[in-house]
Formats: sequence, C-alpha cells, structure tokens
Amino acid sequence: MRPGSVRQPIAAIVTVSFATLLAAGSFALAGGQRADAANPTTGTTTHATTAPTGSTTQSGGLPLPEGIGRRSDVPPPPAAPSTALTALQHELRADIATGPGSSSALVVDMTTNRTLWAYNDNTPRLPASIEKLWTTTTALLELGPGATFQTSVYGNGKLTSAGTLIGTLYLRGGGDPTFGSANFDQETYGTGATVQRLAADIRALGITRVQGRILGDDSYFDSLRGTPATGYRANLAVEGELSGLSYDAGFTSLEEDQLQANPPLYAAQAFAAALRADGVRLAPGTSIGTGRTPLTATLLASENSPNLAQLMALTNSPSDNFFAETLLKDIGARLGGGGSTARGAAVVRRFISRTFGLHPRLDDGSGLSRYDRTSARQIVLLLREMRSQPAFYDSLAIAGVRGTWRYQMVGTPAVNNCRGKDGTLHDVANLVGYCRAANGNQLVFAFFMNGLSNPTAGHQQEDKAGAALAEYRG
Repeated sequence: MRPGSVRQPIAAIVTVSFATLLAAGSFALAGGQRADAANPTTGTTTHATTAPTGSTTQSGGLPLPEGIGRRSDVPPPPAAPSTALTALQHELRADIATGPGSSSALVVDMTTNRTLWAYNDNTPRLPASIEKLWTTTTALLELGPGATFQTSVYGNGKLTSAGTLIGTLYLRGGGDPTFGSANFDQETYGTGATVQRLAADIRALGITRVQGRILGDDSYFDSLRGTPATGYRANLAVEGELSGLSYDAGFTSLEEDQLQANPPLYAAQAFAAALRADGVRLAPGTSIGTGRTPLTATLLASENSPNLAQLMALTNSPSDNFFAETLLKDIGARLGGGGSTARGAAVVRRFISRTFGLHPRLDDGSGLSRYDRTSARQIVLLLREMRSQPAFYDSLAIAGVRGTWRYQMVGTPAVNNCRGKDGTLHDVANLVGYCRAANGNQLVFAFFMNGLSNPTAGHQQEDKAGAALAEYRG
C-alpha cells in the first residue's frame, strides 16, 4: 500500500429524516429507500435492480469512447534506418535481449506510426502487475471515470420520539476498496469513504440510541478472501483482504502486517465504535455480528467511494494488488452476474476480446497468478488505444515523480518524460508505458523479462532502456 496522490470530497447520501422515521413508526415502511432499490456500484440511489444478496443484473456497460475499437496487433512498418535508430536498437538489445531468462520487447513511434524495435514481441509472457492495465481499462470503459461504489446503512425497526432506534442496523458493503477509518484512509490514500462519516450521517437523522443489533453485510462479493494465486485464501501478498465490506483494506492496523479474522464483523464493530464516538449510545445487550440485509430494510445513509478515475490512480501508480482485485470483483458484480474473481475475469476477457480483438490469458486482476499471459504486442496495442483516455494516462506511474517509478530512471531524461506500469514477481521484471523522446515524438513500449533469478537487476536493465527511449532523437 502506498499513499495516494489525489484527494476529493466524498459525497454522502442521507435518505430519510428523523421526522419521517418518527411519523412512520416502523421505519421499514418509511419514506426512505428500500434495500431492493439501491445499486451500491453506481453512487446513485435511483435504480431498483440490485438485491442485497450481492447478485446483480448483467449489463453491457457504456458506449465506447470515440476512437476506441478493434485493430490488428501487428506492429506498424519498421522505421527508416538512421544513425540514431541504429544506436537505439543497439542499446535496447544490450539491455533487454542479451540478459538471462526469456525476454520480449516492442517499441513503436506513435507520432510516425513506425516500429523502432521488435524482439519476440508476439510471445506470451507472465505479465505480473502489467495485468492491472487490463483490469482498469475494462473498469474505465465499462463503468466510466465517474463511477463510484457505495457503503450504506440500512435499518429495520422502530424509532421512538426520544431518538431510540429499536431494531437492526445493517452496514452493507458495495465493493469500495477505500472504506475504513479516517486515519487509515488519510495516511494510506489521502482520500476515501470513512466509517466516521457514516456514523455522523446516522446521528444527523436524530438517532441518539440503538437498541437491537448492528450487522455487517459483505454479500455483495463472494466469501473468498484471496486470489487464484493464494488458493483464494487470505494472504498478505494481496496487500489486503477481499470482501464486499472491506474495512481498512482488511488490515488490523496501519502497519499492514496482520489481516482481520472476519472482515464484515470487524467493519460492524468499527461502525459501532464510530456511532459511540459520535454520541449515539448503544443499549446494553446490543449485539454486533454479520448478516444479509433484508429486502424490507430501509436505506438510511450512504457514503460514496472516490470516483473510478481516482481509484485507478490508487491502483496503477502504486501497483496496489488489493485495489486491482477489488475492482475485478466489482466488475463481476456489476457486469458479470456476481462479485467473484472468476466472474470479473470472464467479463474482462470478453470485453478485451470484443473491444480490441485481443486475447490475453488471465484469471485475476492484479497479476499475481502464474496462469496469466500477455505479449508485448498486446500491451502496446492497448497502450496506443488508451492514450486518449485521461483517466488511464493520468493513473500511471511517472519516472522520478510518483508511484512505483518514483525512484526509477532518476537522473536521466526519462524523468517526467516517461510514464507507465511495471510488473514484478520473484522471476519477472516487466516495464511498459510511454516516453516522450528528445525529438518530441511519443513512443510506446513494452519490455518483458521472465525467468530471471534477480528481477531487481532486470528492472535496472529496463530502466536503462527507458532512458534510451527518452534520449532518442529520431
């Protein structure tokens, strides 16, 4: 986990007033929205399509932006020979092609539409975190940059004239990877939806005491806490614990060295503590547990996540596995009929095939899986197609400036001129992205190095290659 570089006010939705609840007597029948009338993935509360069990109606997503479409991944014709090109190719061969392991590369000048260098560019390789580009591209083009994910409070019961809620409060997750404590969100992301805001929303309704139950509901996703690479079990390699109701990314502290035993219960307990801190008393015997939100429950308040453009920046630039895997389940919940890794991956595969005509092999969202395969050709075509999308381009790490590239290519012309994504496993070092060359041309590239005994050395070689691209004068 790494601190985010963007911040945005998080919108709150308080759906019913104290007077309305009091007048209704039983607020399951009040004028607020029922549990079957809210879509926790959109940031709105106007669609009666989502049941609180976590299942959703499959959707076709948004119309594609102008210019995005199917094209051949065959590279453009080679650039005309020149002294500068010969020098660049010599440097790239020395950096990428002559090292240990199995390598692939492709460099294309987008300005001239000419290939500068290709090496095993059609050979599938382990992508590692380059995989996140497939996940975030699908989320962006299918859901839109302004999409948000909601964490909501529903209620069943009665509200007395003294402000006592007699019944059950349901804290229902909607796949927001940022939901948590104000301190964790600020320290880790610089933004996010917080439990303190939800507690304040409830207090603003005039509820001053709760007598009954507080339940955490994470049924928007399946109950698998990990990814295919971890046998679907919780694991620190995921950089969090997957849940439809994640709280502080599933960690027990800011040290991020221990995962929660029961994420929805942990979130419900945190919500109860936030209510107390905001002046809402819990009657003796009020139980805190987990359970599904019934259709009869009334929506009382919701907090939106940062928008998808911001979530992409919090995913790609720091290469956050937890965010990528959560977004994959969000994709499955919204577009694939259920919030699971398998359903999300199936949506991504179909979308990438239908939209770009590409067929990478993938079964997760972050690239931890060793089943994943992607070629340099595929990634270069994706990068060329997505260059016009600000939310995508702005989500990438920048050499010498931010994200995982903050300390890469430092002291070279690549600083602030190259941006993109890197990928690392114990035997993998990959680097892909864009570079503005010294002649002003926009270059797009993909370097894959697999089968390494020392990925750190591989990244050092790729950094040299990236710097050579920024120095190229055509």
